[in-house]
Amino acid sequence: QVQVLESGGGLAQPGGSLRLSCTASGTIFSRNGIMWSRQAPGKQREFVATIGTLGHGNYADSVRGRFTISRDDARSTVYLQMNSLKVEDTAVYYCNVTGPDGDFWGQGTQVTVSA
Repeated sequence: QVQVLESGGGLAQPGGSLRLSCTASGTIFSRNGIMWSRQAPGKQREFVATIGTLGHGNYADSVRGRFTISRDDARSTVYLQMNSLKVEDTAVYYCNVTGPDGDFWGQGTQVTVSA
């Protein structure tokens, strides 16, 4: 059974940084594409970033240049480095793992950006 776990959320000040991690067990991690999405209160879930099996990342316009997605297949982990955080980045961030075993989601990690 594939399990996905996000971590690294918390409280940051505007302009600050956080690094989120997504780990997955029960699957050959390197065979999966990974996507981060987020959902703010009262809003629909939106795409943030994705990384393919070859390590190429794509970003939403709202985070491009501020967020960086990377992967360490030896640790079965994908990272989302978030810099220059804005209040509007406040949301629950979810990790999605998609590959030969199927499509799996984590429970999310809360990111709050506030002065």
